[in-house]
Parts: sequence; structure tokens; C-alpha cells
Amino acid sequence: MQKTILITGATDGIGLETARQLVSKDHNVLLHGRNPAKLDKVKRELSELSSAASIESYIADLSNLLDVVAFAKSIRGQHQTLDALINNAGIYGTSTPITSTGIDVRFVVNTIAPYLLTKQLLPLMEKSSRVVNLSSAAQAPVDIDALSKTVPLSDGLAYAQSKLALTMWSRQMAIDLGQDEVAIIAVNPKSMLGSKMVKEAYGVVGADLSVGADILVRAAISDEFKDATGQYFDNDIGQFASPHPDALDSNKCIKIIDAMEEVLNKYVAS
Repeated sequence: MQKTILITGATDGIGLETARQLVSKDHNVLLHGRNPAKLDKVKRELSELSSAASIESYIADLSNLLDVVAFAKSIRGQHQTLDALINNAGIYGTSTPITSTGIDVRFVVNTIAPYLLTKQLLPLMEKSSRVVNLSSAAQAPVDIDALSKTVPLSDGLAYAQSKLALTMWSRQMAIDLGQDEVAIIAVNPKSMLGSKMVKEAYGVVGADLSVGADILVRAAISDEFKDATGQYFDNDIGQFASPHPDALDSNKCIKIIDAMEEVLNKYVAS
């Protein structure tokens, strides 16, 4: 059955390869990117892969939470249902690590923006819909203050903390929604894949991106993941696995969500 799937960060890397696979399977794909020229180029290229798939493009800067709200509003204005949201967009190194709101951009883009986007789009999702959050093998205990204020962190530590925070809210949101509602799944697509991020961060070519894209496609549409809400899939070992211990601690997970809500109340609430 043809599905409608939104992919953030779809103009390169794993996001682009995931979009290719889904369009090739004739699914309707909503592409997100920051660069209008790149987004138009990708949309044209993907349109050649299928005559049955509908492809749309949306521009948003996920480091700006008001942009995320406008982005979600655009999606809601064009669609009544959404079968899957793949929160793929992420950032590791940057010359401007602190946003205008005084928060590390890794936490904004990798953790808070996907949380906000998911909340904004949940009304479009049915019980069979899924949210797939791109986690990482790189995870580190979260400094809760870094979610809401300037805390000096190295690129690696900020990234690892932001990815654990993402994994934590994914599990807690799944628990809060319940087993029979929208599935929220965190996925480590596989370490050291050949994305631009890996090349810039580690100076290596990396492995075939299709390995990561394949697991994101499976998580979004296959029956294999239909009862996987709240779980963590580790593609380094090719199976569901226990997440970082902090993600199993509901008290810690709730503190992550509370910290994000404080940020949203301060910068997004009207």
C-alpha cells in the first residue's frame, strides 16, 4: 500500500538515500531541507525514479524552533494523514555551535526540533503510523542544563548527549502514548556510514549509506517494526537491543522532556 512519509534532512546522506529507496517503492515522499537549490535538484532527480510516487519539498531551518512550527503548519495544510515521520536531520560540527537563543545547536537540531515536529504532526498520524528517530551508537549521559542554556561542550560530547536525549524522549513518548498508538522508534542506523557528517567529523569515507537507509525504510514501513514502539534498534548488531541505561530510567527521561518543554514555552508558545 502506498504511504506518505516525511524525511527531514533529505538532501544528502542517509536521508537522501532513504528517500531514493522509498520513491523507488512508489511511496509518496515529503522532502525537507535547508537549501532551496539542493532541495529542487533532489526533487527533480527523485521524480525520475517513479511515475506513481508524489514528491513534495519543504524548506526549514531546524535550528530555529519557530521555523519548525511553520514547517509543521505547512505539512498540516497540505495533508490530512501522515504514515511516517523520519527524523533524520542532524548536526555534529559547526562554526556556530550556539543558537541565537543561547542553546547548543546540536541539542536544538538533534533533540528539540524532532520532538517539536513530532508533537506538531501527531494529529495527522493514525494508530498504524510511525515516528522513526535517527539515534546513534555515540551516546553520553545528558547534562540537563545543556538543553536550555549555554553549556560549553566539545562537538563529540554535544552530539553524543543530544542523541541520548533523543533516544530518551522517544522511549518516554512511546510509553505516554501507549502500546496501541503511533509507534515511536529510535534507530542507530549503523556506525561510521559514509555521510557528510562522518567524513567531516572523523575524516573517513565510511560505509555504504544504503545500509543505514535500508533500516530506516524497514522501520518506517515494514511489519517487522509494527509492534516496536518504545524500542531501540541497533543496526551495528542488526537487532533490537537495550538502549543506554538512562533511556530506561523514566525519571531521567521525564526530566529531559520537561527541560524541552521549558524551552518550547519560552521560545515557541504564543
